[in-house]
Amino acid sequence: MSGELMTIVVLGTALALVLFVIALRTRGVVSTPHERAIHDTLAAAAAAAHPLRDGLTTESASEAVGPLRALTATEGVALFDSDGTLLARDGEPDIWTSAVLTTAAHLARETLDSRRRGLHDDPAGPGGAVRTLVAAPLMTDDVSSGVLVVAAIGHPGPGQIGAITEVANYAATQLQLAELDASRARLDRAEVLALRAQIDPHFIYNALGTIASFVRTDPARARELILDFADFTRYSFRAAGQYTSLADELGNIDRYLTLERARFGEGLNVRLHVDPEVLGVVVPFLALQPLVENAVRHGLAGRRAGLITITARGEGTNCEISVEDDGVGMDPELLRSGAIDALTPPDVLASESDGAHVGLTNVDQRLRSAFGNDYGLVVETGIGVGTKVGMRVPKFAAGIRADSTGQEGGPR
Repeated sequence: MSGELMTIVVLGTALALVLFVIALRTRGVVSTPHERAIHDTLAAAAAAAHPLRDGLTTESASEAVGPLRALTATEGVALFDSDGTLLARDGEPDIWTSAVLTTAAHLARETLDSRRRGLHDDPAGPGGAVRTLVAAPLMTDDVSSGVLVVAAIGHPGPGQIGAITEVANYAATQLQLAELDASRARLDRAEVLALRAQIDPHFIYNALGTIASFVRTDPARARELILDFADFTRYSFRAAGQYTSLADELGNIDRYLTLERARFGEGLNVRLHVDPEVLGVVVPFLALQPLVENAVRHGLAGRRAGLITITARGEGTNCEISVEDDGVGMDPELLRSGAIDALTPPDVLASESDGAHVGLTNVDQRLRSAFGNDYGLVVETGIGVGTKVGMRVPKFAAGIRADSTGQEGGPR
Protein backbone atom coordinates (compact mmCIF):
# COMPACT_ATOMS: atom_id res chain seq x y z
CA MET A 1 0.00 0.00 0.00
CA SER A 2 1.48 3.38 -1.02
CA GLY A 3 2.13 6.10 1.54
CA GLU A 4 -0.42 8.37 -0.11
CA LEU A 5 -3.12 5.70 0.01
CA MET A 6 -2.27 4.91 3.63
CA THR A 7 -2.69 8.62 4.44
CA ILE A 8 -6.13 8.59 2.83
CA VAL A 9 -7.14 5.53 4.84
CA VAL A 10 -5.94 7.09 8.10
CA LEU A 11 -7.67 10.40 7.37
CA GLY A 12 -10.88 8.66 6.35
CA THR A 13 -10.91 6.50 9.46
CA ALA A 14 -10.12 9.47 11.70
CA LEU A 15 -12.88 11.54 10.11
CA ALA A 16 -15.43 8.75 10.56
CA LEU A 17 -14.42 8.43 14.22
CA VAL A 18 -14.69 12.18 14.77
CA LEU A 19 -18.11 12.25 13.11
CA PHE A 20 -19.34 9.39 15.27
CA VAL A 21 -18.04 10.84 18.55
CA ILE A 22 -19.32 14.33 17.88
CA ALA A 23 -22.73 13.09 16.74
CA LEU A 24 -22.94 10.92 19.86
CA ARG A 25 -21.99 13.72 22.21
CA THR A 26 -24.22 16.32 20.62
CA ARG A 27 -27.32 14.17 20.40
CA GLY A 28 -29.96 15.76 22.55
CA VAL A 29 -27.68 18.52 23.90
CA VAL A 30 -27.48 20.83 20.85
CA SER A 31 -28.82 24.15 22.02
CA THR A 32 -27.49 27.08 19.99
CA PRO A 33 -27.99 27.70 16.25
CA HIS A 34 -24.23 27.45 15.76
CA GLU A 35 -24.11 24.06 17.47
CA ARG A 36 -27.11 22.90 15.46
CA ALA A 37 -25.41 23.94 12.20
CA ILE A 38 -22.26 22.01 13.11
CA HIS A 39 -24.28 18.96 14.11
CA ASP A 40 -26.31 19.04 10.88
CA THR A 41 -23.16 19.40 8.76
CA LEU A 42 -21.46 16.46 10.42
CA ALA A 43 -24.61 14.36 10.12
CA ALA A 44 -24.84 15.17 6.40
CA ALA A 45 -21.17 14.29 5.89
CA ALA A 46 -21.69 10.92 7.58
CA ALA A 47 -24.87 10.26 5.57
CA ALA A 48 -23.04 10.97 2.30
CA ALA A 49 -20.02 8.87 3.20
CA HIS A 50 -21.91 5.65 3.91
CA PRO A 51 -23.32 4.97 0.42
CA LEU A 52 -20.21 6.24 -1.38
CA ARG A 53 -18.10 3.64 0.42
CA ASP A 54 -19.82 1.14 -1.90
CA GLY A 55 -18.51 2.96 -4.97
CA LEU A 56 -20.23 5.31 -7.39
CA THR A 57 -23.35 3.60 -8.70
CA THR A 58 -26.90 4.69 -9.44
CA GLU A 59 -28.02 3.40 -6.05
CA SER A 60 -25.19 4.95 -4.02
CA ALA A 61 -25.51 8.26 -5.91
CA SER A 62 -29.26 8.37 -5.19
CA GLU A 63 -28.56 8.03 -1.47
CA ALA A 64 -25.67 10.51 -1.45
CA VAL A 65 -27.02 13.47 -3.48
CA GLY A 66 -29.35 14.67 -0.71
CA PRO A 67 -26.66 14.88 2.00
CA LEU A 68 -24.21 16.36 -0.53
CA ARG A 69 -26.72 19.11 -1.36
CA ALA A 70 -27.01 19.87 2.34
CA LEU A 71 -23.23 20.15 2.56
CA THR A 72 -23.02 22.54 -0.39
CA ALA A 73 -25.97 24.63 0.85
CA THR A 74 -27.24 24.99 -2.72
CA GLU A 75 -30.52 24.38 -4.51
CA GLY A 76 -29.51 21.32 -6.49
CA VAL A 77 -26.84 18.63 -6.75
CA ALA A 78 -26.27 16.01 -9.44
CA LEU A 79 -23.75 13.17 -9.70
CA PHE A 80 -22.35 11.95 -13.01
CA ASP A 81 -20.22 8.84 -13.53
CA SER A 82 -16.84 8.62 -15.28
CA ASP A 83 -18.59 8.42 -18.68
CA GLY A 84 -20.58 11.60 -18.08
CA THR A 85 -23.85 9.73 -17.50
CA LEU A 86 -26.26 11.20 -14.97
CA LEU A 87 -26.63 8.87 -11.98
CA ALA A 88 -28.84 10.90 -9.63
CA ARG A 89 -29.93 14.42 -8.81
CA ASP A 90 -31.53 16.22 -5.87
CA GLY A 91 -33.50 19.47 -5.83
CA GLU A 92 -36.86 20.94 -6.74
CA PRO A 93 -38.32 20.07 -10.18
CA ASP A 94 -37.97 23.68 -11.39
CA ILE A 95 -34.21 23.47 -10.72
CA TRP A 96 -33.40 20.47 -12.88
CA THR A 97 -35.28 21.35 -16.04
CA SER A 98 -34.41 19.53 -19.26
CA ALA A 99 -32.36 22.52 -20.44
CA VAL A 100 -30.39 22.66 -17.19
CA LEU A 101 -29.79 18.90 -17.26
CA THR A 102 -28.53 19.09 -20.84
CA THR A 103 -26.11 21.87 -19.95
CA ALA A 104 -25.05 20.04 -16.77
CA ALA A 105 -24.26 16.88 -18.76
CA HIS A 106 -22.18 18.88 -21.24
CA LEU A 107 -20.34 20.64 -18.38
CA ALA A 108 -19.72 17.27 -16.67
CA ARG A 109 -18.10 15.84 -19.79
CA GLU A 110 -15.89 18.92 -20.13
CA THR A 111 -14.86 18.56 -16.49
CA LEU A 112 -14.04 14.88 -16.99
CA ASP A 113 -11.80 15.76 -19.94
CA SER A 114 -10.01 18.66 -18.24
CA ARG A 115 -10.09 17.21 -14.69
CA ARG A 116 -10.59 20.78 -13.51
CA ARG A 117 -13.50 22.64 -11.96
CA GLY A 118 -15.90 24.24 -14.42
CA LEU A 119 -18.62 26.94 -14.25
CA HIS A 120 -21.53 27.83 -16.50
CA ASP A 121 -23.83 30.85 -16.12
CA ASP A 122 -27.53 30.88 -17.06
CA PRO A 123 -27.68 27.22 -18.20
CA ALA A 124 -31.35 27.53 -19.18
CA GLY A 125 -31.16 31.06 -20.54
CA PRO A 126 -31.57 34.46 -18.88
CA GLY A 127 -35.07 33.69 -17.57
CA GLY A 128 -34.26 30.40 -15.89
CA ALA A 129 -34.27 29.79 -12.15
CA VAL A 130 -30.72 28.46 -12.09
CA ARG A 131 -28.11 31.18 -12.54
CA THR A 132 -24.94 29.11 -12.11
CA LEU A 133 -23.74 25.53 -12.51
CA VAL A 134 -20.51 24.50 -10.77
CA ALA A 135 -18.88 21.21 -11.73
CA ALA A 136 -16.08 19.64 -9.67
CA PRO A 137 -14.31 16.39 -10.63
CA LEU A 138 -14.21 13.47 -8.20
CA MET A 139 -10.49 12.71 -8.43
CA THR A 140 -9.18 9.31 -7.28
CA ASP A 141 -5.55 8.44 -8.05
CA ASP A 142 -5.39 11.26 -10.65
CA VAL A 143 -8.41 9.79 -12.45
CA SER A 144 -11.85 11.39 -12.66
CA SER A 145 -14.20 8.83 -11.13
CA GLY A 146 -17.17 11.10 -11.66
CA VAL A 147 -18.37 14.69 -11.41
CA LEU A 148 -20.32 16.62 -8.80
CA VAL A 149 -22.49 19.31 -10.44
CA VAL A 150 -24.11 21.93 -8.22
CA ALA A 151 -27.00 24.20 -9.31
CA ALA A 152 -27.42 27.59 -7.63
CA ILE A 153 -30.11 30.24 -8.11
CA GLY A 154 -27.54 32.97 -7.47
CA HIS A 155 -23.90 33.56 -8.27
CA PRO A 156 -21.79 31.79 -5.63
CA GLY A 157 -18.80 33.68 -4.34
CA PRO A 158 -15.23 32.36 -4.05
CA GLY A 159 -15.90 31.00 -0.55
CA GLN A 160 -18.91 28.94 -1.61
CA ILE A 161 -17.14 27.69 -4.75
CA GLY A 162 -14.23 26.62 -2.57
CA ALA A 163 -16.64 24.83 -0.25
CA ILE A 164 -18.20 23.00 -3.22
CA THR A 165 -14.73 21.88 -4.30
CA GLU A 166 -13.99 20.56 -0.81
CA VAL A 167 -17.28 18.65 -0.77
CA ALA A 168 -16.27 17.05 -4.09
CA ASN A 169 -12.87 16.17 -2.61
CA TYR A 170 -14.60 14.61 0.40
CA ALA A 171 -16.82 12.52 -1.87
CA ALA A 172 -13.78 11.48 -3.93
CA THR A 173 -12.00 10.35 -0.75
CA GLN A 174 -14.91 8.07 0.09
CA LEU A 175 -14.79 6.61 -3.43
CA GLN A 176 -11.05 6.03 -3.08
CA LEU A 177 -11.64 4.20 0.19
CA ALA A 178 -14.29 2.13 -1.59
CA GLU A 179 -11.73 1.22 -4.28
CA LEU A 180 -9.24 0.32 -1.55
CA ASP A 181 -11.81 -2.02 0.03
CA ALA A 182 -12.47 -3.61 -3.36
CA SER A 183 -8.73 -3.96 -4.04
CA ARG A 184 -8.22 -5.60 -0.67
CA ALA A 185 -11.02 -8.07 -1.42
CA ARG A 186 -9.50 -8.86 -4.82
CA LEU A 187 -6.10 -9.32 -3.17
CA ASP A 188 -7.58 -11.71 -0.60
CA ARG A 189 -9.16 -13.77 -3.38
CA ALA A 190 -5.90 -13.79 -5.33
CA GLU A 191 -3.94 -14.93 -2.26
CA VAL A 192 -6.34 -17.83 -1.70
CA LEU A 193 -6.01 -18.82 -5.35
CA ALA A 194 -2.22 -18.66 -4.99
CA LEU A 195 -2.37 -20.80 -1.87
CA ARG A 196 -4.48 -23.40 -3.65
CA ALA A 197 -1.89 -23.50 -6.42
CA GLN A 198 0.79 -24.15 -3.78
CA ILE A 199 -0.85 -27.29 -2.39
CA ASP A 200 2.09 -29.63 -2.71
CA PRO A 201 1.75 -31.66 -5.93
CA HIS A 202 3.94 -34.31 -4.29
CA PHE A 203 1.20 -34.80 -1.71
CA ILE A 204 -1.35 -35.31 -4.50
CA TYR A 205 0.85 -37.83 -6.29
CA ASN A 206 1.78 -39.65 -3.09
CA ALA A 207 -1.84 -39.80 -1.90
CA LEU A 208 -2.98 -41.33 -5.19
CA GLY A 209 -0.06 -43.75 -5.12
CA THR A 210 -0.93 -44.79 -1.57
CA ILE A 211 -4.57 -45.35 -2.51
CA ALA A 212 -3.51 -47.41 -5.51
CA SER A 213 -1.38 -49.63 -3.26
CA PHE A 214 -4.46 -50.53 -1.17
CA VAL A 215 -6.75 -51.30 -4.11
CA ARG A 216 -5.74 -54.98 -4.21
CA THR A 217 -4.59 -55.57 -0.64
CA ASP A 218 -7.37 -53.71 1.20
CA PRO A 219 -10.20 -52.52 -1.11
CA ALA A 220 -12.32 -51.21 1.79
CA ARG A 221 -9.43 -49.05 3.02
CA ALA A 222 -8.81 -47.81 -0.52
CA ARG A 223 -12.46 -46.79 -0.81
CA GLU A 224 -12.29 -44.80 2.44
CA LEU A 225 -9.10 -43.07 1.33
CA ILE A 226 -10.63 -42.18 -2.03
CA LEU A 227 -13.56 -40.54 -0.25
CA ASP A 228 -11.19 -38.66 2.07
CA PHE A 229 -9.16 -37.50 -0.90
CA ALA A 230 -12.32 -36.36 -2.72
CA ASP A 231 -13.54 -34.43 0.34
CA PHE A 232 -10.09 -32.89 0.83
CA THR A 233 -9.90 -31.60 -2.74
CA ARG A 234 -13.55 -30.47 -2.73
CA TYR A 235 -12.92 -28.33 0.35
CA SER A 236 -9.52 -27.03 -0.77
CA PHE A 237 -10.85 -25.88 -4.14
CA ARG A 238 -14.29 -24.75 -3.03
CA ALA A 239 -15.78 -21.61 -4.58
CA ALA A 240 -17.08 -20.06 -1.33
CA GLY A 241 -15.42 -17.01 0.30
CA GLN A 242 -12.25 -16.12 2.13
CA TYR A 243 -13.13 -17.30 5.64
CA THR A 244 -14.25 -20.52 7.27
CA SER A 245 -14.87 -21.89 10.74
CA LEU A 246 -12.12 -23.55 12.73
CA ALA A 247 -14.24 -26.71 12.83
CA ASP A 248 -14.34 -26.92 9.02
CA GLU A 249 -10.63 -26.17 8.77
CA LEU A 250 -9.79 -28.88 11.31
CA GLY A 251 -12.05 -31.31 9.45
CA ASN A 252 -10.03 -30.80 6.29
CA ILE A 253 -6.77 -31.15 8.23
CA ASP A 254 -8.06 -34.48 9.56
CA ARG A 255 -8.60 -35.70 5.99
CA TYR A 256 -5.11 -34.53 5.02
CA LEU A 257 -3.53 -36.33 7.97
CA THR A 258 -5.56 -39.47 7.29
CA LEU A 259 -4.02 -39.61 3.81
CA GLU A 260 -0.53 -38.92 5.16
CA ARG A 261 -0.86 -41.56 7.90
CA ALA A 262 -1.88 -44.08 5.25
CA ARG A 263 1.38 -43.28 3.49
CA PHE A 264 3.71 -43.21 6.52
CA GLY A 265 1.93 -45.81 8.64
CA GLU A 266 2.94 -45.77 12.32
CA GLY A 267 5.70 -43.25 11.57
CA LEU A 268 3.34 -40.25 11.74
CA ASN A 269 1.71 -39.60 15.10
CA VAL A 270 -0.80 -36.82 15.67
CA ARG A 271 -2.16 -35.31 18.88
CA LEU A 272 -5.14 -32.98 18.84
CA HIS A 273 -6.10 -30.70 21.75
CA VAL A 274 -9.08 -28.47 20.86
CA ASP A 275 -11.47 -26.68 23.20
CA PRO A 276 -15.07 -27.16 21.94
CA GLU A 277 -15.79 -23.49 22.63
CA VAL A 278 -13.48 -22.33 19.82
CA LEU A 279 -14.78 -24.60 17.05
CA GLY A 280 -16.97 -21.79 15.73
CA VAL A 281 -14.15 -19.23 15.59
CA VAL A 282 -13.66 -17.74 12.11
CA VAL A 283 -10.23 -18.15 10.48
CA PRO A 284 -8.90 -17.37 6.99
CA PHE A 285 -9.64 -20.17 4.55
CA LEU A 286 -6.74 -22.68 4.32
CA ALA A 287 -4.97 -21.01 7.24
CA LEU A 288 -3.96 -24.30 8.89
CA GLN A 289 -3.11 -26.42 5.85
CA PRO A 290 0.37 -24.86 5.24
CA LEU A 291 1.20 -25.05 8.96
CA VAL A 292 0.33 -28.74 9.19
CA GLU A 293 2.00 -29.62 5.89
CA ASN A 294 5.14 -27.81 7.04
CA ALA A 295 5.04 -29.68 10.36
CA VAL A 296 4.79 -33.04 8.59
CA ARG A 297 7.82 -32.14 6.49
CA HIS A 298 9.80 -31.05 9.55
CA GLY A 299 8.65 -33.92 11.73
CA LEU A 300 9.57 -36.60 9.22
CA ALA A 301 12.50 -34.96 7.45
CA GLY A 302 15.14 -37.70 7.33
CA ARG A 303 13.39 -39.66 10.12
CA ARG A 304 11.18 -42.73 10.37
CA ALA A 305 8.80 -41.26 12.95
CA GLY A 306 7.50 -37.87 13.98
CA LEU A 307 4.90 -36.30 16.26
CA ILE A 308 2.53 -33.48 15.22
CA THR A 309 0.58 -31.66 17.93
CA ILE A 310 -2.33 -29.38 17.01
CA THR A 311 -3.76 -27.19 19.76
CA ALA A 312 -6.63 -24.67 19.80
CA ARG A 313 -7.67 -22.99 23.03
CA GLY A 314 -9.65 -19.98 24.10
CA GLU A 315 -7.63 -17.20 25.74
CA GLY A 316 -9.93 -14.39 26.82
CA THR A 317 -11.32 -12.71 23.71
CA ASN A 318 -8.88 -14.58 21.45
CA CYS A 319 -8.31 -18.10 20.23
CA GLU A 320 -4.74 -19.46 20.35
CA ILE A 321 -3.93 -22.04 17.66
CA SER A 322 -0.61 -23.83 17.26
CA VAL A 323 0.91 -26.60 15.16
CA GLU A 324 4.05 -28.19 16.59
CA ASP A 325 6.45 -30.87 15.39
CA ASP A 326 9.35 -32.64 17.10
CA GLY A 327 11.54 -32.55 14.01
CA VAL A 328 14.89 -31.07 13.08
CA GLY A 329 14.12 -27.48 14.03
CA MET A 330 16.40 -24.65 12.96
CA ASP A 331 18.62 -21.84 14.21
CA PRO A 332 16.40 -18.98 15.52
CA GLU A 333 18.90 -16.50 14.10
CA LEU A 334 18.00 -17.66 10.60
CA LEU A 335 14.38 -16.92 11.39
CA ARG A 336 15.24 -13.41 12.54
CA SER A 337 17.04 -12.75 9.29
CA GLY A 338 14.68 -14.53 6.92
CA ALA A 339 11.40 -14.58 8.88
CA ILE A 340 8.76 -17.10 7.81
CA ASP A 341 10.45 -17.86 4.48
CA ALA A 342 13.33 -19.64 6.24
CA LEU A 343 11.18 -22.38 7.75
CA THR A 344 11.40 -25.09 5.10
CA PRO A 345 14.52 -27.26 5.62
CA PRO A 346 17.16 -27.05 2.84
CA ASP A 347 16.95 -30.78 2.11
CA VAL A 348 13.20 -30.45 1.57
CA LEU A 349 13.64 -27.43 -0.69
CA ALA A 350 16.20 -29.34 -2.72
CA SER A 351 13.88 -32.24 -3.40
CA GLU A 352 10.39 -30.77 -3.37
CA SER A 353 8.41 -27.67 -4.16
CA ASP A 354 8.92 -24.70 -1.88
CA GLY A 355 5.15 -24.15 -1.70
CA ALA A 356 5.02 -24.81 2.04
CA HIS A 357 7.16 -21.88 3.14
CA VAL A 358 5.52 -19.59 0.60
CA GLY A 359 2.20 -20.78 2.01
CA LEU A 360 3.26 -19.76 5.52
CA THR A 361 4.09 -16.27 4.30
CA ASN A 362 0.68 -16.17 2.59
CA VAL A 363 -1.08 -17.14 5.83
CA ASP A 364 0.89 -14.57 7.85
CA GLN A 365 -0.08 -11.79 5.44
CA ARG A 366 -3.75 -12.80 5.34
CA LEU A 367 -3.96 -12.92 9.14
CA ARG A 368 -2.54 -9.41 9.40
CA SER A 369 -4.80 -8.13 6.63
CA ALA A 370 -7.92 -9.57 8.28
CA PHE A 371 -7.26 -8.86 11.95
CA GLY A 372 -4.34 -6.39 12.16
CA ASN A 373 -0.60 -6.64 12.67
CA ASP A 374 -0.99 -8.11 16.16
CA TYR A 375 -2.33 -11.33 14.62
CA GLY A 376 0.50 -12.64 12.43
CA LEU A 377 2.21 -16.02 12.78
CA VAL A 378 4.58 -16.61 15.71
CA VAL A 379 7.39 -19.16 15.30
CA GLU A 380 9.31 -20.91 18.08
CA THR A 381 12.16 -23.20 17.06
CA GLY A 382 15.65 -24.40 17.86
CA ILE A 383 18.15 -26.82 16.38
CA GLY A 384 17.08 -30.37 17.20
CA VAL A 385 14.05 -29.36 19.29
CA GLY A 386 11.36 -29.05 16.64
CA THR A 387 9.27 -26.11 15.48
CA LYS A 388 6.07 -24.58 16.77
CA VAL A 389 4.05 -22.19 14.61
CA GLY A 390 1.20 -20.37 16.33
CA MET A 391 -1.50 -17.92 15.41
CA ARG A 392 -3.89 -15.84 17.47
CA VAL A 393 -7.29 -14.88 16.08
CA PRO A 394 -10.13 -12.97 17.73
CA LYS A 395 -13.14 -15.03 18.76
CA PHE A 396 -15.33 -12.37 17.18
CA ALA A 397 -14.28 -9.84 14.50
CA ALA A 398 -16.62 -7.21 13.10
CA GLY A 399 -17.46 -7.71 9.43
CA ILE A 400 -15.81 -11.15 9.22
CA ARG A 401 -17.86 -14.32 9.14
CA ALA A 402 -17.45 -17.89 7.99
CA ASP A 403 -18.71 -18.66 4.51
CA SER A 404 -20.71 -21.75 3.69
CA THR A 405 -18.39 -24.55 2.68
CA GLY A 406 -20.74 -26.46 0.48
CA GLN A 407 -18.92 -29.48 1.90
CA GLU A 408 -21.34 -32.35 1.99
CA GLY A 409 -18.99 -35.23 1.39
CA GLY A 410 -19.90 -38.47 -0.26
CA PRO A 411 -21.61 -41.56 1.09
CA ARG A 412 -19.43 -43.78 3.20
